[in-house]
Amino acid sequence: MQTPRRRDRGLNPGPQNCEADALTSWLPRNFQIVIKTRTRVLCHRMAEGIPRELLMNTALINELVEVAKDTAVLQGFVVRIKESPNSSEEVTHAPITLFPTPVPKALFLQAIAVQTHYNTLVDKISRDPEFLQEALGSTIAVDDFTARLFKIHQQVLKRGRLQSIVLGLNRSDYMLDQEDGPSSLKQIEINTFAAASGGLASRMPDVHRHILKVAGRLEESQRIIDNNPAVGLAKAVAKAWELYGSKRAVVMFLVGENEINTLDQRIIENELWKWNIASIRKYFEDVSESGKLDEDKRLFIDYQEVAVVYFRNGYNPQNYKSEKAWEARLMMECSLAVKCPDISTHLAGTKKVQQVLAEPGVLERFFPDQPQVVDQVRATFAGLYTLDMGEEGDKTVAMALATPDRFVLKPQREGGGNNIYGQEICELLGKVKNSAKRMAYILMDKVQPVPTQNYLLRRGKPHKICNCITELGFFGAYVRQGKDMVINDCVGYLLKTKSSEHPDGGVFAGVAVLDSALLF
Repeated sequence: MQTPRRRDRGLNPGPQNCEADALTSWLPRNFQIVIKTRTRVLCHRMAEGIPRELLMNTALINELVEVAKDTAVLQGFVVRIKESPNSSEEVTHAPITLFPTPVPKALFLQAIAVQTHYNTLVDKISRDPEFLQEALGSTIAVDDFTARLFKIHQQVLKRGRLQSIVLGLNRSDYMLDQEDGPSSLKQIEINTFAAASGGLASRMPDVHRHILKVAGRLEESQRIIDNNPAVGLAKAVAKAWELYGSKRAVVMFLVGENEINTLDQRIIENELWKWNIASIRKYFEDVSESGKLDEDKRLFIDYQEVAVVYFRNGYNPQNYKSEKAWEARLMMECSLAVKCPDISTHLAGTKKVQQVLAEPGVLERFFPDQPQVVDQVRATFAGLYTLDMGEEGDKTVAMALATPDRFVLKPQREGGGNNIYGQEICELLGKVKNSAKRMAYILMDKVQPVPTQNYLLRRGKPHKICNCITELGFFGAYVRQGKDMVINDCVGYLLKTKSSEHPDGGVFAGVAVLDSALLF
């Protein structure tokens, strides 16, 4: 029998709480002023969003599509193309919605408020090897990739952690569930490894503002807030570099081949250069061939000392093309360089850990004597269910097979396009329901958002109006040195929108596009 859905018991800012200055510290000063001066209007009036007569005005839409593409390029809102992913001589506008998507301000503020708690939670999990062993024990027994990561984690613990500086750049993703009455914020996942699009997100507001102005929607254009996660992410990297203590050392972006989102990463690199912090870009193969540790375990690549390793590659099995790649990962993890994320933080972002955190009493382990924090975090959880062997896992299997359209089956993989829906759940679980192989997955309630209508603009694709669903993510950045949390911030947001006909898939998988929040 299905566990009843959890009701939101955490922060729920309403009209009486609208001047939430403490919750908007990452927002630009101009928007904090807007909140103060127009808060009653925004809190008591439901925004209409984009009116249907505008959405159906074919001549104007055609004009706005061209305006949107040109404005995106002018603003540097661009990506490389698949035909030449390693060259910036041919670029195109990043995939984007024509119009911003309406988002309730109360839920937006709720996500901001809880993000620093998620930062703290991830950090505490990474420092709790007993919990990681308990949580991932069943998964590593059947999932070879997670098991390999866990082996590195164990090797690091055995050798002793050399670096007391920890850098975390994550993104907590949500959807707005409207199955049970008013909208509620439900977490889809937390990305602790290579949380992307922070650079491109910083370019989006001006694009959508200009589109709305050309469309004659000046009032709506003023409701799009500034958003610059690239600055906040770079600030945290810069602090970790500073604490490392060597001005000659560099920040190394560990990247993959044929990445069309390189320019998103370059935006953060350019922010680092504003502090005169040099960065280099290397592949696993480069680290294997020219990387070494000196007698103090300092990491050198091509004779350059590395202060921070910023992993933008290494979250999927196919990223490790040979045994040398795994050896390079271990060498970096055992070095004195600050890792983002380190191996323990990488494991803290797995789907299995997400599911275990939803079990009764688990959050209290990390926030003892902080019931309000526990409630705020737990309020964002969707229903999450174990598939471990035993009675509880058997009930989960039966529940999923009986009503597969109510759930999402998730493997321990990142990057979009990995989740399983509908009849495919029945097909997979039908094969593994009596096997330990089922423990490689978790089951989650399928969030039920209300679709909105919009146009999705992609290179080479015709624009047409479609029903869309949106995912709202918030970037967290933290730096800890020893026991002291030096930085712990929510530094911006990311909105991703896709056609409701696609159950899964991210921006760089060619399904979702980038978006802006039209707060109401």
